[in-house]
Amino acid sequence: MTVTASARRKARHYAMQALYQWQMAGASLNVIEAEFHTDNDMSKTDVAYFRDLFHGVAKNLDEVEAAFTPHLDRKVDDLDPISRALLRMSSYELQHRIDVPYKVVINEAVALAKKFGPTDAYKYINGILDKTAADLRAAEVAADKNA
Repeated sequence: MTVTASARRKARHYAMQALYQWQMAGASLNVIEAEFHTDNDMSKTDVAYFRDLFHGVAKNLDEVEAAFTPHLDRKVDDLDPISRALLRMSSYELQHRIDVPYKVVINEAVALAKKFGPTDAYKYINGILDKTAADLRAAEVAADKNA
């Protein structure tokens, strides 16, 4: 399958939902992943990307949270579950998926926050990820500002 923007978008959508479920239920990653494959039509999804995001966040949780925590005005556990899942997933992408432009990571997170998050959560997510991207991708952000 050719990887399209919409296949990546679906992968992020499902990864956010899987992370939400993992945070709330604490079930095993493999059980949650199997449920997603059973319950959803994954034919138009970049499944490898879904798996990378979902397992990558869980495996690197401390490192992922350390990237965005300095920019929070509250504890990670005080974030609503959707915002927490999005910040974790997006920070993982910023750290480990340098093939994806930082603006794409932020825009996708904002779109998911608008769709699933509490009112105005997308503004908070945008602000935190802007600062996180400036830390993790300083050269890319600087080049973008100077363009």
